Amino acid sequence: MTKIPKLVIFDCDGILVDTENLANRRLAEWLSAAGYPTNFEYCRKNFSGRSMASVQKEIEAETEVRLGADFVDRWNAGLPDLFSHGVEAIPYVREFIEAVRAACIPYCVATSARISKMHITLGQTGLLPLFEHALFSATMVSRGKPFPDLFLHAARTMGFAPTDCIVIEDSVAGTQAGIAAGMRVFSYHGDPYSDRDGLVQAGGILFDDMRELAGLVPIH
Repeated sequence: MTKIPKLVIFDCDGILVDTENLANRRLAEWLSAAGYPTNFEYCRKNFSGRSMASVQKEIEAETEVRLGADFVDRWNAGLPDLFSHGVEAIPYVREFIEAVRAACIPYCVATSARISKMHITLGQTGLLPLFEHALFSATMVSRGKPFPDLFLHAARTMGFAPTDCIVIEDSVAGTQAGIAAGMRVFSYHGDPYSDRDGLVQAGGILFDDMRELAGLVPIH
């Protein structure tokens, strides 16, 4: 039987809160305006789960496009307005969180997003009180997803070995990061824009409904 995890690590955007579509529509507009012609579908597939710093680094390394030294700061400054309305919790994720809590299994969130963004999105959906005790951001480590640094930092801080942790993710980069960290990764593909093939290749255990998780993850 699959062992009960000692720590459950949740991604935020796309797992706890539905923000990816809003964010990637704006990102496509910004990148196109800066001289990097793209569209929502491309951003949704290639940049979901990534920090803006890593997106900027990749684009500027591979093209002549320069997004500006203030790109990340401008992006973050615009998030309160972007997420001021329209952000909802992912269907049925609260029930799984409550099941983890009832089983007295420690849990946390580890995401590419900044703490300030988590306060906005988790706050608007009413999930913030459930996670305020343990918010981990890619700003806390030198390398974001798909590198394992963030998940390893979260596990170490919470006091658990990577092999005793599971990760709940929705992006290819996040799934790769969890696998690289030596953790079991459950990859959600309930969004129609989800890269299912990419998640499979990354090594995630796929599911498309949060109600499935309690059956997949042994928590009792």
